Amino acid sequence: MGFGDQLQTSDWKTEKHVPAIDCRGEVNAGEMFEIKVEVGKEIPHPNTTEHHIEWIQIFYKPNDDKFTYDLGYFSFNSHGASANGPNVGPAYTHPAVTISCKIDKPGKIYAIEQCNMHGLWQSEMEIQVMGTAQTSQAAPAAG
Repeated sequence: MGFGDQLQTSDWKTEKHVPAIDCRGEVNAGEMFEIKVEVGKEIPHPNTTEHHIEWIQIFYKPNDDKFTYDLGYFSFNSHGASANGPNVGPAYTHPAVTISCKIDKPGKIYAIEQCNMHGLWQSEMEIQVMGTAQTSQAAPAAG
């Protein structure tokens, strides 16, 4: 069984483990935009010492490119554990993250998350890109 066979998917509105991707479906080439990924957006996921989301990773795959680009990896490390026992600690992290990025080509955003009890889950979203990226170059020094 390959790694890709481990990735489970479903509709995030009916399955609490699926990472929900929230961003514009159309962006301008080379301009910053935000991507929010949240697990448990519609149906809350438990956040206990025994059952929690460990991490979310976000990728971008241009349609005409061979490679996928890693936009970020985000771990969630507080789930109520403490020296006094499970689920009595003072800190809990919610499995949601917002990043900013810019892209120059249409493609897909992928989000993968790891639940400590139920494994890997993924979702994807198509992104259209309008226009071409503007590149700025410094003018040569006058001599």
